[in-house]
Amino acid sequence: MGKAKLRHLALFARDPEKLAQFYIDTLDMAIVPGSEGTTARYVTDGYFTLAILPHRLAGSAATGLNHFGFSVESTDAVSAKMVAHGVESPKERPGDRPFAEYRAVDPEGNWFDLSQHGFDTVETGDERASAATRR
Repeated sequence: MGKAKLRHLALFARDPEKLAQFYIDTLDMAIVPGSEGTTARYVTDGYFTLAILPHRLAGSAATGLNHFGFSVESTDAVSAKMVAHGVESPKERPGDRPFAEYRAVDPEGNWFDLSQHGFDTVETGDERASAATRR
């Protein structure tokens, strides 16, 4: 049996449409074909799907989500788009964190990581700086 592969993550949002548009505008995600016309919004990078579900006060909200991460070509370009979208600029993570270089927040307050070097390599900030110097 092969490894299980994480393919989607679901978030509760007060304004699913606005939050979906944020991910479309800042990370070039796209609406999942066939999901139009629902109160939830589904956006994808072509592999991973983010399900943005409407939050209801009468319902029970799931707990446990801490953050998720995006691999990006340019953290500077994504950061500029995020600020233009009205959210706080991503913050650099401590150098001892081996995967993502930046922590960001969406308009609903959900944390996510941004990594230009990717999530496949365990490499601290000092190791990344040292590798860049050798290049």
